[in-house]
Amino acid sequence: MRILCKAGFALFVMMATAALAEPLRLYFIDVEGGQATLLVAPSGKSMLIDTGWPGFAGRDAKRIADAAKEAGISKLDYVLVTHYHDDHVGGVPQLAERIKIETFVDHGPNREDSDDTRANYAAYEKVFHGAKRLVVKPGDRIPLQGLEVEVVSADGETIAEPLAGAGQTNALCAAEPDPPEDKSENARSVGVVITYGKLRLLDLGDLTKKKELRLACPRNLIGTVDLFVVTHHGFTQSNARALVHAVRTRVAIVDNGARKGGSPDAWQSVHDSPGLADLWQLHYAVEGGKEHNVAADFIANPEEKCEGKSIKVAAEADGTITVTNARTGFAKTYKK
Repeated sequence: MRILCKAGFALFVMMATAALAEPLRLYFIDVEGGQATLLVAPSGKSMLIDTGWPGFAGRDAKRIADAAKEAGISKLDYVLVTHYHDDHVGGVPQLAERIKIETFVDHGPNREDSDDTRANYAAYEKVFHGAKRLVVKPGDRIPLQGLEVEVVSADGETIAEPLAGAGQTNALCAAEPDPPEDKSENARSVGVVITYGKLRLLDLGDLTKKKELRLACPRNLIGTVDLFVVTHHGFTQSNARALVHAVRTRVAIVDNGARKGGSPDAWQSVHDSPGLADLWQLHYAVEGGKEHNVAADFIANPEEKCEGKSIKVAAEADGTITVTNARTGFAKTYKK
């Protein structure tokens, strides 16, 4: 009996070690200035963060379904809707027609007083009605097997206590201007920190500066990260320097469009972040010109009229990150 127990424990350890040896895979799907980021954990469980735009003959839903097929998954275990603007939630109805969605995750009811956002939420509500739905608040965890997914912002609130290893006084706060109040759904974005072994990823949706600073000042409640999904497509209204520089990311990816996001000042702030090895872009930002765009190898779609190429990431438990440009096959590996 003891021998069997030892054998069973050894098998469990071997299986756990093998699972941890598998990379976390991420697909930054081009939805032309919206967001759709597919994560596939080593366990095989998946989460999609946002669904891109409605319309366009189902363009974004098709690109997401194609990425899921490439990833070898036949369903989405979680679809996290950060907020109810059409470039984030708009693709839900079309996506649900193409692939099974197990559980929807969001911050609760729409809070924005606009006809467009009310319509977006109504269309989303029709899809999640009768399905599994998880309404999250700061401090909650999304139970995605193989990853730790911590909610740090939701419905206009943020975590009040630092995450493990964070909480240091942030000297950058003294020089940070007081930003205006934002009453839109952007400020209610669900933001998450995702941990896999030694690797940490930060995605704050479209969270705007006043809420970002609640996470960064006077103490940095997030700590440092390895991969930063540049907030709000790289718009000026987000990416407060006191947050961006405090998290000291090694790699940043911005899901901008050719003429949406990638604002020169926000781009510069991320580009100058201490510890940053490289910034990757889904599109060449027309507004930025040559001075505020990275080299072509690091841009998935250099032309405005494009094929919608993605950026792919394989992240190891030891913190190693490999980023690949699907347009060219160019890849670069970053060791922790």
